[in-house]
Amino acid sequence: MIAADEHIALHHLTRAHAPFLQRLMNEPSWLANIGDRGIRSLADAERFIAEKIRPAYEAQGYGMYALTRAKDETPLGVCGLFRREVLPLPDLGFALLPEYWGQGLACAAARLTLRHAHEVLGLRRLLAITAPHNERSARLLQRLGFVCTGSVRLAPDAETLQLYDSGEIAP
Repeated sequence: MIAADEHIALHHLTRAHAPFLQRLMNEPSWLANIGDRGIRSLADAERFIAEKIRPAYEAQGYGMYALTRAKDETPLGVCGLFRREVLPLPDLGFALLPEYWGQGLACAAARLTLRHAHEVLGLRRLLAITAPHNERSARLLQRLGFVCTGSVRLAPDAETLQLYDSGEIAP
């Protein structure tokens, strides 16, 4: 377990999370706001975990985590930190299955991740990115103290995204 409170927990994603991840990454909200990662089958999800998620844990010490209900480990979404070549600092990201929206879970997961980033990983500042039309995530980032500082493209032909900065993460 990475971090937990009385309601939720963050765990490393494992092969056991593949069915959940396949579903999440094919939700219309994921496709519209994060993008199509080509995860069509259980085997695709397992490969994504093995080739993208697990190596990030090993190389950086952080990555995308499974967000679960604390009492029974039901997967609710993902939250974590990402390292992208075009950004000077790690960025915070999150996504929930639609049936868990509006319950404060993304905010709670992001706060756990921020605390972990500061207390365990020693990170003092983070970034975040959102699609311009993703007002829900923008509001959450602002609630967490992030400030929109401009825009960024993750690749020359990619969509322009809004860039947020946490400033100094409070202990």
